[in-house]
Amino acid sequence: MSNVILLSLAVMSLALCLAFVRLFRGPSLPDRVVALELFSSILVGIIGVVAIATDVPSLLDVAIVMALMAFMAAIGFARFLERGGPRDD
Repeated sequence: MSNVILLSLAVMSLALCLAFVRLFRGPSLPDRVVALELFSSILVGIIGVVAIATDVPSLLDVAIVMALMAFMAAIGFARFLERGGPRDD
């Protein structure tokens, strides 16, 4: 593998670990939602880099589907937060 690919995977792995820490230590629910969105975006980037490195174009389809699912999850969380979050009814 190329040095550029290895460097980009290393940097994205570090960013993934930091997003994972923010996901669990986030002071509020909106912070955790943003961290989850960042986590999924970094994963899509890692899948894209692996697709380029291994020359497997079907991995790009996986990355596109994962990005769409992450987008829909972000919309769902935003609607949940807009309506006031969890209730004790």
